[in-house]
Amino acid sequence: MTTEKYDESIKRLKDSGSQWPPDGLAYHIAFSSGGSFRVSEIWDSREQFDTFGKSLMPVLTDVGVELAGEPEMLEIHNIVQR
Repeated sequence: MTTEKYDESIKRLKDSGSQWPPDGLAYHIAFSSGGSFRVSEIWDSREQFDTFGKSLMPVLTDVGVELAGEPEMLEIHNIVQR
């Protein structure tokens, strides 16, 4: 993933009529780390994540994003906001 492909993916999601941000997405963080571009998200439920993935995956494929396997899913113990 690159910043350009990320930006194009978001644009295409919006242009397709898909809701952005989608239902259930609490936090979406896009950042660079160690020379690679990453996205981390916090969802209300796994089901909402899976539903959104059905809209997202064709867009990522069209943009040319190659994923490095399944997304890492973690249980959140605590979130602190200021």
